[in-house]
Amino acid sequence: MGRHDVSAADGAGVRTFTRALLRDLQALERMLAEGLIESGVRRFGAEQELFLVNRGWRPAPVAIEVLDRLGDGAFVTELARFNLEFNLDPHELVGACFRHLQTEIDTRMAEVRRAAAELGCDAVLTGILPTLGKSDLTLDNMTPKERYYALNEAMNRMRGGSYRLRIIGIDDLNIEHDSVMLEACNTSAQVHLQVEAEEFATFYNVAQAVTGPVLAACVNSPLLFGKRLWSETRIALFQQSLDTRSTTLHMRELQPRVRFGERWLRESVTELFEDDIAHFRVLLATEIEEDPLEVLDRGGVPRLRALQLHNGTVYRWNRPCYGVGGGKPHLRIECRVIPAGPSVVDEVANAALWIGAVLGGVAEFGDVRERLSFDIARANFLAAARMGMRAGFFWFDDTSISAQSLLEDELIPLARRGLASAGIDEGDIDYYLGVVEERVRRRATGAAWTLTSLASMAGKGTQSERLAAVTAASAARQREGKPVHEWSLARIEEAGDWAPNYLTVEQYMTTSLYTVNEDELIDLVAFLMDKNVIRHVLVENDANELVGVVSYRSLLRMVAQGKNPNMDPLPVRDVMARDPVTVTPQTPTLEAIELMRERRLSCLPVVSGGKLVGIVTESDFMPIAYQLLSDTLKEKA
Repeated sequence: MGRHDVSAADGAGVRTFTRALLRDLQALERMLAEGLIESGVRRFGAEQELFLVNRGWRPAPVAIEVLDRLGDGAFVTELARFNLEFNLDPHELVGACFRHLQTEIDTRMAEVRRAAAELGCDAVLTGILPTLGKSDLTLDNMTPKERYYALNEAMNRMRGGSYRLRIIGIDDLNIEHDSVMLEACNTSAQVHLQVEAEEFATFYNVAQAVTGPVLAACVNSPLLFGKRLWSETRIALFQQSLDTRSTTLHMRELQPRVRFGERWLRESVTELFEDDIAHFRVLLATEIEEDPLEVLDRGGVPRLRALQLHNGTVYRWNRPCYGVGGGKPHLRIECRVIPAGPSVVDEVANAALWIGAVLGGVAEFGDVRERLSFDIARANFLAAARMGMRAGFFWFDDTSISAQSLLEDELIPLARRGLASAGIDEGDIDYYLGVVEERVRRRATGAAWTLTSLASMAGKGTQSERLAAVTAASAARQREGKPVHEWSLARIEEAGDWAPNYLTVEQYMTTSLYTVNEDELIDLVAFLMDKNVIRHVLVENDANELVGVVSYRSLLRMVAQGKNPNMDPLPVRDVMARDPVTVTPQTPTLEAIELMRERRLSCLPVVSGGKLVGIVTESDFMPIAYQLLSDTLKEKA
């Protein structure tokens, strides 16, 4: 949870803040040298992010209103007005700590749901909300806090252009966006593990090594804007949505701000902070009241506000964290790869798996640098994000192994031993790692459940209804409290009322288009219409800008009027209707219907940012007409 009293760094502000940042680093080095970092205790904590949804299971921008009803400092805003976050209390890693964590998350979620229900909304745990649309990512939906405006301003200035998102999975997503709001697509269940200063490098390296296999068992984000992409699409999306590197033709290497890392840690946590300060310019600044070295001279504990703020704008998947609790400074490793959901039980089981694997790995592997190259660890992480339980890994001593075998045969048993050595209750170990074991055995991750549910509904309803059904089913099964491997598949009936799925053109427009260039042969248009059973072909120029439309009627009219008796090779421009009436993805459905009725149109091209993105036709409105007629007959009956 970042500070909100910040501004976009510029000019003198950058210089002043950078000086404070460097003094914080000096102070941390001094604390490490003098043995001031807390030791002798092992704690863990967590942060929970979530989506707020309306009755149609689409994003509900009501976070501020929900917070007003909660009135609890544990809950805070996120970048978008349809997200919330809450901090969980730190727990000593002993006894029934994971059971207590689950109880706390369940309690907090119940509070959020009650507050949201007063507004006709609900809360859902999911890595990426299936019903989220690009139109939800406007600046109107950005939480009105200075920190977020400053972050957007700084990112845009540094990038010098739009955000280009390209992810290839089962489907292919290739879009542009104009703000940092793409980052709001992601929600996670972040886990923090407190470690001692002297052991930090060993723990951090083991955490890096096991993160890929752990992620394979946790994937829960296979969809973005209706496209089936990576098993954990958050990984690709987050890196690209916060990438400040501008496109260049030069050979210079620029580091991504969202990163797994480039090398193993050698000796100290300061290597990570030094590397981030060296590679990444200051994005946000705030007034720093304390001089950390003077605080140390007085025997106090500095907050290192500048270091913490800069660290919050560099997004390592395993991030080093400095904090002060109970008047004592401490160090943590924050695991950011685990997605929100599918259920609270799954989230706690994921936390137990990661923590146990780190503890067990430190005890049994020691220095992993001799047995696994860093490049392989990073490749394993990306393989897990792409393929989930279908991934294959390279592992210690140049072996290769499937994700399922590695988890079943090595990592889960390792996590058991790690948790047992920390004094975790045997019952908790059996229960939570048993959840992971069964999920892995069945390869029943949240991502697999989502994709299988969608496949089972093929041919039923519209895509918008199927995505709503998945979201509704996920919310319902979360309330039941069962882990995802016990979930039944989503059913189309769970989408609920049909009307919310037709509120805007974006929800049902056709985006797989057959288009031609105005210089192409008109016969090609007739061919496309015949082979694909369509009645309209859109005409665009080389910049993908809409310039016209050819309808089935216009081709018939050309033939009937004998306008081309010699069958000359006519270009499309001679037949197309120019300057067609268009709508945007955000156009309300009723407005689009009225526009077609008034203008006697049979189709409406959909344009966004000057680019052609889709089309709606008369046939697309037939489900609406059917539902309205059905509802009317039911009322009369």
